Amino acid sequence: MNTTPGQVAVADEQRKKYLTLLELSKAIASHRDLTGLFHDLACRLQSLVDFSHLGVLLYDKKHNVMRFHLLETCEPTEAQAPLEVPMEGSIAGWVWQNQDAVVIRDLENDDRFPYAKILLTRPVKSIVSVPLTTAHQRLGVVNFWSDKMGAYDDLDIEFVKLVGAQIAVAVEAQCYQRRLAHERDRSQLLLEINNTLISNLNLRELLAAISNCLRRVIPHDVAGLALYDAQINKLRVNALEGPGDENLFIADEIIDLESTPSGRAFTTRQPVINTSPDQPPSSLVQRAGLKSGVVVPLISHDRALGTLGVGSQTENAFTEDDAELLNQVGKQVAIAVENALAFRQIDELKNQLTEEKLYLEEEIRTEYNFEEIIGNSSTLRRVLQDVETVAATASTVLIYGETGTGKELIAHAIHNLSPRRERTLVKVNCAAIPTGLLESEFFGHERGAFTGAIDRRIGRFELAHQGTIFLDEVEDIPLELQSKLLRVLQEHEFERLGSSRTQRVDVRIIAATNTELTELVAERKFRSDLYYRLNVFPINVPPLRDRPEDIPLLVHFFAHRFAQQMKKKIESVPKDTMAALVSYNWPGNIRELQNLVERGVILSRGSTLEIPLTELKRATRVTTQVNDSTTLEAVERDHILRVLSETRWVIGGPSGAAARLGMNRTTLNHRMRKLGISRPQPQHS
Repeated sequence: MNTTPGQVAVADEQRKKYLTLLELSKAIASHRDLTGLFHDLACRLQSLVDFSHLGVLLYDKKHNVMRFHLLETCEPTEAQAPLEVPMEGSIAGWVWQNQDAVVIRDLENDDRFPYAKILLTRPVKSIVSVPLTTAHQRLGVVNFWSDKMGAYDDLDIEFVKLVGAQIAVAVEAQCYQRRLAHERDRSQLLLEINNTLISNLNLRELLAAISNCLRRVIPHDVAGLALYDAQINKLRVNALEGPGDENLFIADEIIDLESTPSGRAFTTRQPVINTSPDQPPSSLVQRAGLKSGVVVPLISHDRALGTLGVGSQTENAFTEDDAELLNQVGKQVAIAVENALAFRQIDELKNQLTEEKLYLEEEIRTEYNFEEIIGNSSTLRRVLQDVETVAATASTVLIYGETGTGKELIAHAIHNLSPRRERTLVKVNCAAIPTGLLESEFFGHERGAFTGAIDRRIGRFELAHQGTIFLDEVEDIPLELQSKLLRVLQEHEFERLGSSRTQRVDVRIIAATNTELTELVAERKFRSDLYYRLNVFPINVPPLRDRPEDIPLLVHFFAHRFAQQMKKKIESVPKDTMAALVSYNWPGNIRELQNLVERGVILSRGSTLEIPLTELKRATRVTTQVNDSTTLEAVERDHILRVLSETRWVIGGPSGAAARLGMNRTTLNHRMRKLGISRPQPQHS
């Protein structure tokens, strides 16, 4: 059978095409990336298929469009293609949906695909488009463009379909490779973050390390960590990582739960992608110029702790895949945050226990006035009944009484009988602390809050959390500090000096005074609202002169205690001595009696207590010389002046006036200021 030259040419052409298909298979196996593969294909196919460009469009399920991924020719070119093509009205959309090839022989006169008309701006006259489909999935389409009309016949179409089948395999393999690489990067990221979390408990350093790891997989400009604050029912920014602009970050910035992406992520416990941030000008989003972001909740043991978020100054910077990955990171971070919070709580409790230990050691070193409440008088029994009644409550108590009557011991008794007895009773002598340091003593301070504040210190109120605080000589609290004390009483909150963060505290307040606070209120030296808050349950401790029947019991108690300390044996007290002690007025109250008995034990040479009664006689003579119009303050002033004169104005030390009067040195200085007592100036000749 004879063949014509035309048949020979066709057969030769077909042979070349099939050989080319074999070469394409080898090329697909040898190329690692689609860009290099397509450039190779363009060169190999140029002699077999008439085209100016060939391109691959892959289906984007999220946006339901066909998206250009490659546009190649054998020769270098600057030709551009639209980034995405709609499904409706486009050749690529129809081919993908119907899984059939489309041939356009004259683009200008073909009206089936309106969107394809945009190609008329380029030198495109004819097109063949075939689906890219494997046994597993429909990937997209491959297009051949030609600047000649009618460039493609039936043989070309069949050949292009075969080429398309091989390209589909290559594209699928590349997708698998990318997916595997993506999964490898994700696994490596999660491993790096896990290693980071294990070695770091500082939240700010932790976020910086996480952000550095994340940036390779999820590019972002700002990362933030916010934790839930149950006291205000809002999120509080604990750490930020981003540009080094100090004005960008605000310490303890508050995030609302209802109107913010972070709030929605926290309340719904689901990732939130924010494509159009609309926040107030003062918010972090606006300050950092963020145009998109993604936030995920931090959940550990079914408890929402806060949120982790990243933001970008680029629009639509984050995908669902990014949100899913960040959510996995968030699960790891939540465990680390929980550990960090637990460590912080343990550290704070450790510091508090250290502070309590130091405080209690200081209290142990301080010489208490007496160790027990001694007495059986009816007036004292009424006081103890009041103590027992109020101790079981959480009410504020105001103890009235002269200096030396045992107000502090009554405060101890209230605390020891209360449900708070397992916690600390913290004592503050408001008159003994300089006015400028009293606020720091009450509420603590941050490092650098004032000159000399070289470290953070918790105050007495924070130290007394869930316990009791005893404010002795409360009348000496300055007016400007009284409002802050009132806030603690009413709202149970305060701020440390140098900090804007509000601290909550659960503390019972027992106050004491040796003055009439109502007079100070009338003179506007003490706030009336604070007075009413303190005076919820007043207790009046009687002076020793109003309970003379208790004096013998107190004398024997003190004599026995001091005798044991000095390794002496005191067995009796002379009747005339006891009668003198009972009849004495005791302006210094129990403290004065205690010190006098201690001197007596020191002077005693045998088993009989030898009290220096001459001191009582001198004091009695001074008292009898006071007329009826003389006030108690005048008696006290004269008594202090007499003791100061006897000690040659030596106030401190074992033989000083403070010890003889049964007072602390700071208390005596305070009383001297109140009574207008000052050391006389030496006379110069």
